[in-house]
This record gives sequence, structure tokens and C-alpha cells, in this order.
Amino acid sequence: MELLRKWLGHPGDIYHLLRFKMGGYRAVMPRIDPDSLGRGLRTCYRYLNQTSRSFAAVIQALDGELRHAVCIFYLVLRALDTIEDDMTISLDVKVPMLQEFHSYLYQPEWKYMESKEKDRQVLEDFPTISMEFRNLSKVYQDVISDICHKMGVGMAEFLEKKVDSQHEWDKYCHYVAGLVGIGLSRLFSASELEDPIVGQDTELANSMGLFLQKTNIIRDYLEDQQEGREFWPKEVWSRYAKKLSDLAKPENIDMAVQCLNELITNALHHVPDVITYLSRLKNQSVFNFCAIPQVMAIATLAACYNNKQVFRGIVKIRKGQAVTLMMDATNITAVKAIMYQYVEEIYQKIPSTDPSSNKTQQVIASIRAMSLPGSTIASRHHYSPIYLSCAMLLAALSWQYLSTISKATEEYVQAGEN
Repeated sequence: MELLRKWLGHPGDIYHLLRFKMGGYRAVMPRIDPDSLGRGLRTCYRYLNQTSRSFAAVIQALDGELRHAVCIFYLVLRALDTIEDDMTISLDVKVPMLQEFHSYLYQPEWKYMESKEKDRQVLEDFPTISMEFRNLSKVYQDVISDICHKMGVGMAEFLEKKVDSQHEWDKYCHYVAGLVGIGLSRLFSASELEDPIVGQDTELANSMGLFLQKTNIIRDYLEDQQEGREFWPKEVWSRYAKKLSDLAKPENIDMAVQCLNELITNALHHVPDVITYLSRLKNQSVFNFCAIPQVMAIATLAACYNNKQVFRGIVKIRKGQAVTLMMDATNITAVKAIMYQYVEEIYQKIPSTDPSSNKTQQVIASIRAMSLPGSTIASRHHYSPIYLSCAMLLAALSWQYLSTISKATEEYVQAGEN
């Protein structure tokens, strides 16, 4: 009955889960017909669905030839990332492979059969991916090859060093996510679905990637610790503990939360750029593709802020909440309202004794100025007494059925959890 209690506390989730399951998802994530694709592209989309729960659906919802370009872009970077993550590959082999990976795009027979990673199929069948890459228009090929080269060089740079300063944190996030934002923006403009300025303004595009990557790094503290990975910048955590792993110790929880709050404040500085970037987009499929991960990220940061659970387990947003965000984030007015809602949640949780409290209040003030509340917020949260009564009755009568629906929507809402 715990699931029932959760839904009774969030009646809007019930409405959106039902709306989503009964066809609403097609508005934001329409499916493509695999029979309309050639053999190579069908294989690529199969690999896309196998390797990404978060992006497969939103990529397939993009318009026209941009969809194929982004699919191939994703798979190329997934192959690159698989090499970086494979700890069985020695550095003397891995470093030159990362640095030269972009050249493999033009070598029809190149593949790598020795990976032990779960996504190794993108390396073992790289000839299919590279063939479809070479079938793309040259303007798309140039973008993908350039970003792949820059990312490979950046990954190689950070293989043997940890993230110490906040500047290096930004640099690392640029290599693994900011470059993705820049590459995608250039693809959007190359497709002519968006204006040239979208691809030319690399600072805003970089911020889009950094906001998502920093959110993931912040949320995944405990998981990364358990896997022996460290991505929190030493310049920050060293003010709160002698070792990053010490933050997980119960006796250090107060200092750990203060460190967490400082990093969340750092990430929030990217939100004004995110809003500006999204306000420039004109194509609906591109807007949905870009906006959904960003609103998931701000909701995740609001859930993590001042939350001790980050150091005890995994903090996730509710599935119904994720579906609501996906259904609502289809225009800039709604996105601004969502951003405003979640920074207000953070503001209400700022401890007066927190060392970063003033900085947190300042960055929230700048976000407020760009996303003033309007009727959108009211419409998103106003439910009549009759509706509330019906929703609660529906929950009481069909909570088991809704549980099944919730599971069925898993693949669509993982973007809020990954």
C-alpha cells in the first residue's frame, strides 16, 4: 500500500501516468517504423535501444534526417565511451585508441573485439555504425568527426589524473558532456531545423551539457564511490573532509551535506544559460529533445539539495513526477515555470547556517529573474476538489493496475534517473 500512499500524496501523478500510458507519450516521443529503414540503420537503432534507456526514445522522436544523424552521433560516442570505461584495456593501448578514434570512422573494416564492457557490441560491429556514418551528409560527418576527436583527446587527458580544481571539474564535464551539447547544437543548425546561432553559440551549448553532467555527478556520489570513481572536485570536498570517501561516514553527515549544497549551487549557475538556449529553439522535436533532460536535472537537484540520502543511497524523482515533466516541458513558458518551481523548492530548504547559503540565494535570484511565475504554474498545480476526489477514488480502486502502468512506462522515464 506504500505505492497507494505515494499517489494519494501526488494526485497529479495519477493523471499524467494515465494520460502518458493511454497515448500521451506519442506527443513527445513518437516511434519510428523500423520497416522504413535499411538494414544498417535498423541495426543502429537496435543498438541505440540496447545501450540507452535515457535517450533512445527522444532521439527517435526527432524530425527528418536529423534523427539518423543524432542516432549515429550517439553510437559513435557510446563506442568511444566504452573504450574509456574498459579497465581491462592497458593505458598504452587505450590512450592512442582514444586519441585516434575519430579516424576509425573512415576505416570500413575497423572494429575492436577484446572489450569486456556490457556495450561492447558497438565496438564489435563498428563497421555497421561507421558505414551509416559515411552515408550521412558531409555536414553531419564533419561535426561528428570533430567532436569525436576532441572528446577522445580530452578523455585521454583525464585517464591518469583526478579532478582537483573547480576549473578542472568544468573542463572534465566539457570533454564528456559539454562537447556533446556543442555537437548536437551544430547538428541542429546543420539540419536547418534551427537557426545558425544555435550551433554557433558554443558557450550556451556547453552549459547545457555541464548542467546535466554535474547533476549526474552530484547525484551519483555513493554509486561512484562504490565503483572506485571520484568526480567531485577536490577543491570543494577537501574543505569538508580529508578524503572524499569520508563524506559517506555517518559522523560526517553534516559536513557532507554542506559540501553537497555547495556543488548544487555551482551547478545552478548554468540554469540561466539553459533557459536562454531553450528560448532560441523553434522546432518542436528539437525543443522536446533538449528540454526534457534539463527539467529532469533541475528536479533531481531539488530532490538532492540538503538531502542526507545522497550519502546513503540513490535519490530519484518519482516516475509520475518524471512523466509529468515530460508531458509539460513542451514550450519555453512551461519550462520557465518548472525551473521556477524547483528553485523555489531549493530556496525553501536553504539552511541559514549553510556556508553556501548566500551564494545559493544569489543564483536563485538570477534564475527567478529569467523565469517569473505566471499562469502556467497555476495551471500545472491547480486541481478542483471534484477532480481531487475522483483522483483519490481512482487511486484507491486501481492502485495495482497503476503499478503495472508504472512499470510499463519505465523505459520512457529513465531519463529522470540516468
